[in-house]
Amino acid sequence: MRFLPDPEQRAFTDSLDAMLTAADTPAVVRDWSRGDHTSGRALWSRLAGAGLFALAVPEPYDGLGLRPVELTLAFVELGRHAVPGPLVETVAAATLLAALDDQGPAKRLLPALASGESAATLSTGAYTLDADMADVRLVARPAPSARPAFEDEAPSGPTGGQGAAPPGTAEATQLHLAPPPDTPPHSSLDPARRLFPTHHSPRGELLATAPPLTTALLLARLTTAAQALGVGLTLLDKTVAHVRQRTQFGAPIGSFQAVKHQLADVRIALEFARPLVLGAALTMTESDVAAAKLTACTAAYTAARTALQLHGAIGYTAEYDLSLWLTKARALRTAWGTPDACRSAVLSGDRRW
Repeated sequence: MRFLPDPEQRAFTDSLDAMLTAADTPAVVRDWSRGDHTSGRALWSRLAGAGLFALAVPEPYDGLGLRPVELTLAFVELGRHAVPGPLVETVAAATLLAALDDQGPAKRLLPALASGESAATLSTGAYTLDADMADVRLVARPAPSARPAFEDEAPSGPTGGQGAAPPGTAEATQLHLAPPPDTPPHSSLDPARRLFPTHHSPRGELLATAPPLTTALLLARLTTAAQALGVGLTLLDKTVAHVRQRTQFGAPIGSFQAVKHQLADVRIALEFARPLVLGAALTMTESDVAAAKLTACTAAYTAARTALQLHGAIGYTAEYDLSLWLTKARALRTAWGTPDACRSAVLSGDRRW
């Protein structure tokens, strides 16, 4: 089966690519990592003007209705350009607010999210992404007997990512609007992913009890997969350009068979992930989304490791732009579902491969 965007979808993604290319996103990412959100907020407004956040907001609240396919295509472009901010969390929060039985919070909060006037973050675990810049901070508190679903990466080191259960296995009992953070962020694998301890105390406005989390969390996992696919594609492009220029023994290293094989493996992994991601956007089933997340993030991580090896010592320097995509590939691997959690979801699904 071939998944091809229609002309309108291609025009949308082309316009996003042109906008982000002109925006100098590496500079935006570095500002964001230092806690300076001025340039990031300006870019956020331009993305909203292009209709990005309206794709997760119903029409009665100034949106376009939930469109997973268009969101997936857009998030591939966001990953290609390493755009910082709670992008995944905002579309997931919008979906969750729209699904609440009480329409009051949706009427109050969704129009500003659709227009880009406000940004949102959503947490079901120990850390909340970009809680300092988000205007809407949603916290879903699980029942005491349940472990957190979809927890983000640990504050430091690659061995975090606890929890990350499939949707519906850790039912939240309350959904709160959390107050602004009162502590500094923890160190993250990706400096642009600023993680703040989640307020799990019953502070802030209670929005719902037993909120319907499933669709919102599936969308978070799907858009994370799409971001990872975009990150991997850029890492491959940058590495191919580098090996064509770098010479050794009087020849470009890209002409060496071993290098060609490594890059071919990355290309195959990314192209295998692409239809899974787009297919999951069509079905929005738990097993398909988990398979897409696992495959896309594994491909992006493979692209990151290959890019780092083939760039040599320059790949290790934080000043080199490649590092912005390297760290994001590793962080996305455990955000909104660890590899083990995604494998479990695939194996427990109804699909027979």
